[in-house]
Amino acid sequence: MSHYLTRHLDKVGESYLEHLRFAFTFGGRMVAGGVGCILHGLMPWTFETTGSRTIKRLNAILTTGARGNSRTAEHGMLAVDYQI
Repeated sequence: MSHYLTRHLDKVGESYLEHLRFAFTFGGRMVAGGVGCILHGLMPWTFETTGSRTIKRLNAILTTGARGNSRTAEHGMLAVDYQI
């Protein structure tokens, strides 16, 4: 069981608490961006760039090493350049 717990943590180079903090922060930003998209759908004059800004910021965190390690090449991630 411990192999399954530590395999991913070893891969991303984080402790359990570091990973928990990152996942909660990243997930919270995803939820906030999603809520902005839903509200924009209901009221088009609001949150006009929230979805695309959120995606660009989250992509930058994953691809530029803002997490503490560069993940782009290792995981085959591409930078996004679009607007939702």
